Amino acid sequence: MSKCSADETPVCCCMDVGTIMDNTDCTASYSRVFSKRSDAEETLTALTKRARDVESDPCEIKSSLTEVDGGVKLDIDFVFACEAETLIFQLGLR
Repeated sequence: MSKCSADETPVCCCMDVGTIMDNTDCTASYSRVFSKRSDAEETLTALTKRARDVESDPCEIKSSLTEVDGGVKLDIDFVFACEAETLIFQLGLR
């Protein structure tokens, strides 16, 4: 058996999911500059819907639209109830 501190099963070299996902990273962040404010608002609406589709408990969504050179910057933080939801949300955006 390896000297890994994780709980491993010697037969298949498997690890407990809790070793990898320990609920310390429950935030997904998004940031982008759009040429038009309406495009940024549409993206905010679409991403909010996707987060709501994933959440088990209400996801805390903090967003801001800031005027910058060349357009509007959209910043969003999605704080999910657990790390698994964060991962599902992020993978769904790929």
